Amino acid sequence: MQVSSTYRYAKISAFKAREVTRAIQGLPVSAALDLVAFSPKKAASFISKTLKSAVANAENNANLRVDGLVVKEATVGEGPTLKRIMARARGSASRILKRTSHIRIVLSDESAIETRATRKAKRKAEKKATKKESKSETTQNVSGESKSDKKTANQPNK
Repeated sequence: MQVSSTYRYAKISAFKAREVTRAIQGLPVSAALDLVAFSPKKAASFISKTLKSAVANAENNANLRVDGLVVKEATVGEGPTLKRIMARARGSASRILKRTSHIRIVLSDESAIETRATRKAKRKAEKKATKKESKSETTQNVSGESKSDKKTANQPNK
């Protein structure tokens, strides 16, 4: 089952907030809360509030156990931009854009918990598989001719 929480009109640009949400995606809730708690970014406090709200929604509204929850999706979309003006020299003005964002976190208890160790093991297995495939291709081509030699042999002389 999926549970979500949204923080709307957060006073931070979406670009800055996405940096933190990318880090917590796919992590268990306890690990994500730890990561956000020790992050020095301003966006970490907004994301922490949203994550805690999503956990509370899962616990109280959906009757889910907190220790089995995983951050399935953490997205940051752009909200409305507040346009302000700052006075400049010779009576001119320049525009200041105060950006806002909408932070959305979706928790799930269905997906398997993926840690750094499991990701690393998965990548290692993929590399081994690609090496075996390339090795089998080279053993099949044992006739001594390279691919370029075969192409030139099939083409007529001009």
